[in-house]
Amino acid sequence: MTDDNVSENNPETGAAGLPEANPAESASTISDDLGRVLDVPVEVTVELGRRRIKISEALDLGPGSVLEFAKSADEPLDIRVNNQLVARGEAVVMGDRYGVRVTEVVSPDERLRHSGVLKEMS
Repeated sequence: MTDDNVSENNPETGAAGLPEANPAESASTISDDLGRVLDVPVEVTVELGRRRIKISEALDLGPGSVLEFAKSADEPLDIRVNNQLVARGEAVVMGDRYGVRVTEVVSPDERLRHSGVLKEMS
């Protein structure tokens, strides 16, 4: 008996001899795996803008100094989790604090492009 015969005759394995995927079990396993990391703390940052300046300009900064960014005021803010772009949003004021309203969740493909894993299509 060959390995091919074993996979064809065993209803619990697929053509490659691997266990058949059961959607109910897969969802349960994913849920269990996700449950293990739900309490792991991550750093969330909201990026207003970026700018490169010379060290001499940084040393000149003081109270009342203003740094202008290339990003316009109506552009969405980048929301990053552990420095990975995950969403975009807009600034909101809640009492005497700032917040961010999520307006867009970044697609997995875009996340990969921003991380440098996936190259931009030309």
